[in-house]
Amino acid sequence: MQSAMSSSPLSKKRRLSGTETKTGSHCSSSNSVRTDLSIHLPTYVLGHDAMKRMQNSNVLISGMRGLGVEIAKNVILAGVRSVTVHDQGVAEWRDLASQFYLREADLGKNRAEVSQLRLAELNNYVPVTAFTETLTEDFMTDFQVVVLTNSNIEERQQLGEFCHTKGIKLVIADTRGLFGQLFCDFGDEMLVFDTNGEQPLSSMISMITKDTQAVVTCLDETRHGFESGDYVTFTEVQGMTELNGCSPVEIKVLGPYTFSICDTTGFLDYIRGGIVSQVKMPKKIAFKSISSSMAEPEFVLTDFAKFDRPGQLHVGFQAIHAFQKKHNHLPAPWNKADGEEFLTLAKEVNAAQTGSAKVEQLDEALIKKLSFVAAGDLAPLNAFIGGLAAQEVMKACTGKFMPLMQWLYFDALECLAEQEGGAELTEEECAPRNCRYDGQIAVFGTKLQEMLGKQRYFLVGAGAIGCELLKNFAMIGLAGGKGEVIVTDMDTIEKSNLNRQFLFRPSDVTKMKSDTAAAAVKQMNPSIRITGHQNRVGPDTERVYDDDFFESLDGVTNALDNVDARMYMDRRCVYYRKPLLESGTLGTKGNVQVVIPFLTESYSSSQDPPEKSIPICTLKNFPNAIEHTLQWARDEFEGLFKQPAENSIQYLSDPKFMERTLKLPGAQPVEVLEAVYKSLVTDCPHSWADCVAWARNHWQCQYSNNIRQLLHNFPPEQLTSSGAPFWSGPKRCPHGLDFSTSNELHLDYVVAAANLFAQSYGLKGSADRAGVIKILQDVKVIPFTPRSGVKIHVSDQELQNSNSSVDDSRLDDLKVQLPSPESSTFKLCAVDFEKDDDTNFHMDFIVASSNLRAENYDIPPADRHKSKLIAGKIIPAIATTTAAVVGLVCLELIKIIQGHKKLESFKNGFMNLALPFFAFSEPIAAPSHKYYEIDWTLWDRFEVTGLPPNGEEMTLRQFLDYFKTEHKLEITMLSQGVSMLYSFFMPAAKLKERLDLPMTEIVTKVSKKKLGKHVKALVFELCCNDLTDEDVEVPYVRYTIR
Repeated sequence: MQSAMSSSPLSKKRRLSGTETKTGSHCSSSNSVRTDLSIHLPTYVLGHDAMKRMQNSNVLISGMRGLGVEIAKNVILAGVRSVTVHDQGVAEWRDLASQFYLREADLGKNRAEVSQLRLAELNNYVPVTAFTETLTEDFMTDFQVVVLTNSNIEERQQLGEFCHTKGIKLVIADTRGLFGQLFCDFGDEMLVFDTNGEQPLSSMISMITKDTQAVVTCLDETRHGFESGDYVTFTEVQGMTELNGCSPVEIKVLGPYTFSICDTTGFLDYIRGGIVSQVKMPKKIAFKSISSSMAEPEFVLTDFAKFDRPGQLHVGFQAIHAFQKKHNHLPAPWNKADGEEFLTLAKEVNAAQTGSAKVEQLDEALIKKLSFVAAGDLAPLNAFIGGLAAQEVMKACTGKFMPLMQWLYFDALECLAEQEGGAELTEEECAPRNCRYDGQIAVFGTKLQEMLGKQRYFLVGAGAIGCELLKNFAMIGLAGGKGEVIVTDMDTIEKSNLNRQFLFRPSDVTKMKSDTAAAAVKQMNPSIRITGHQNRVGPDTERVYDDDFFESLDGVTNALDNVDARMYMDRRCVYYRKPLLESGTLGTKGNVQVVIPFLTESYSSSQDPPEKSIPICTLKNFPNAIEHTLQWARDEFEGLFKQPAENSIQYLSDPKFMERTLKLPGAQPVEVLEAVYKSLVTDCPHSWADCVAWARNHWQCQYSNNIRQLLHNFPPEQLTSSGAPFWSGPKRCPHGLDFSTSNELHLDYVVAAANLFAQSYGLKGSADRAGVIKILQDVKVIPFTPRSGVKIHVSDQELQNSNSSVDDSRLDDLKVQLPSPESSTFKLCAVDFEKDDDTNFHMDFIVASSNLRAENYDIPPADRHKSKLIAGKIIPAIATTTAAVVGLVCLELIKIIQGHKKLESFKNGFMNLALPFFAFSEPIAAPSHKYYEIDWTLWDRFEVTGLPPNGEEMTLRQFLDYFKTEHKLEITMLSQGVSMLYSFFMPAAKLKERLDLPMTEIVTKVSKKKLGKHVKALVFELCCNDLTDEDVEVPYVRYTIR
């Protein structure tokens, strides 16, 4: 799973927000508007009602330059009812810097018509049409949402006022070089159904008082997490039953475990139990129309370090329109005279303001920079503003998440050269060349363009983030000259990838991601040099990604979906001293971290807390949430259809299997061989009817017998040693089920389990339910009586303390009874869980298995859609967040390539588009350490040449002496990886033997591994004392051997 979703469990959340929970919402796919939900991840982020509202929305997007096409791509992937793209202009050279659906052959053709063909391929469910006439009010009445990009101020005002009066929701988006602008007007009263997209909280109750303001106390295992003003409702309360299913009550928080509710003095007495759940209440918001909002603007800050920028840019953007109206063109790139005139116009615009839009003092340097770059068009900026704008369109359609109120301005001026004053580019360097990078040359000049072309970059992952990065690389011209982009991803394309990994089409399903993505971006810019690999990054591919490979790189960009691979790449980048761009998304949340050698801390310098795993005993006997039953169902799947077949295949084909198994610790040998015996002898089916009989008996065992045994051990009225009810709080008292062929869920289970069981034995299955019912009439179900003396563990602690004794006689019986591998004629086949194929019975089994167990424990069931997301551990990625995050990554890339040296030039970013919330901060400097008077950071190391020119390798004795004489350090311990090479407490004989051996010989001896030919250097870790015998912290050693 290197990049099934190149997005992360949000890395590095700690600095920016207190609590992060998975984004998502309860959604039911039973009444889906579209049957094919496997490609619809936005459903998970948005929820079903919101998806339905979205699928009733027709969206108009005007302006098909780089920004317009970015918005259109994201909106189409999200799945609205229809999209109309509008443009009256034709493709010009300057469009190609960011319009990824225009080719050089399209110059002179209408932008909307060319784009329509390529946009239409993104999502078969969304019809895309092109419109090339003038926009009229009459035409616009067919749309629920209108997006204007590339429009002048008069048009905005006229169409904007019309939309406001007609209740059409309006988004205006604009980018000018390094500056972006976004505006929303969703009418006089918009209903927001869910302001933050977080799962509604729920908590278990331990007490409710009878009072005029009753106090509710929650179980002290977890804080309730509610806030005053939240609304809640109750279920499963015993005693004070009036609260169950009550209409939502407003609460006041008293402490982490307590809050007060309404008057309960007239209610029955509280006995025990109960669950309190948060209810999301719709919220009304009112927007001002564009005209009144221009004069009295309300701003969303993107960067708290630039709190005065929005007001300045609000005036500056109006000055752009004024300049264009006056001259019929934009200020020329880096033209001094135009800059002066532009400043004068800006002052006039400001003077004419009547409302709060007027600023006291214009920032003249800022306004001039806006003039210098206004003609530019940058792919990364369009990706960022386009991602945000598309998310606002989705909010307008669905009422899910909090809309942007109402203006947002953004700039990335740090991308310009760092030297103040001397950094002004000349007009000549930035003049158009009639080439595809003109829009970018206007901002950065030709020198950067040449540097970009020569870069050699390594992209790890070609999933959602990887696709977006490649698109941006192609647009900005990375590796468009002598350079190269190497992209690696071991995954193939699955159907569920298509809604956010936008370089892939349905016909690409099952092909390799890296090759397909590489071919797709070559279409966008034929000059990009790109190579696809299918390797997982890790210790086992270090002979491919070796010293020579890393030393040839200019930098690395991660597009990964798991923390381990990120940490690994981070270590490699620190060792080879290469810049690393790291990013991740989770629903509407995203983050960007930039790692610069010798300047910033590395990705691994700060860690997120580990994910909580579900305790084994909760899964086995005491589930209280659907997540628990789904995890149990996944474990059942592995334990029934995968592991037994794998073990049996090994037993039959690998002569050493027996020997290996008998060496396993504790009761494992008996368990493994028992399972092999079961699958080859006792359970082995010979016909489809045998498979049905097995499934029916397994149903009986799991949903009736085991529950009866549990209730025999712990009856419903059982008390604990302290006299409290055993079945209370997180322990829900179960009840057994009675099988019936007329119960659809029972039959679902038997059909799915029997088919999977048949698959694992290479037998033919059947989906004929009537046939299955007929077979079931003759199946003998073994009667069951609960037994005494069966031990059931109540906690994981108890489970650990009870390592059961091994039954040696049973082991001997098994060795005799197992059929000899030679004699067998089995066609065994281990079944690998695959969530995306709806015909393979895998999800059918998971859903039925989980929901039957949920019924045992009175847990509300989950439909197929929700079950698939939880069981498939899908981290929801949506195109909007991915596009925006990658836009920010590529702005940092431009800084790295120019060689920016100041910490404050770089920006780490965090965003949550649902709120909308943005935070940018300069990266944290690499922490500094000291020994004697020498300062060092994680980027420093001792360089030791192990093989001098004369060819005699250094011995351990020489190595220790070298540090004493050269660095005045006495080495007390020396290790390489997990191998200890030397320590001051080593036995004398061992030390004597090692002191005069060459270092590499000691390494191979201790690690018992040969050094590969690709290894040029070894890394040694040291513990040292200084001359005063104090322990000092020192860098690692890079010991060069080739």
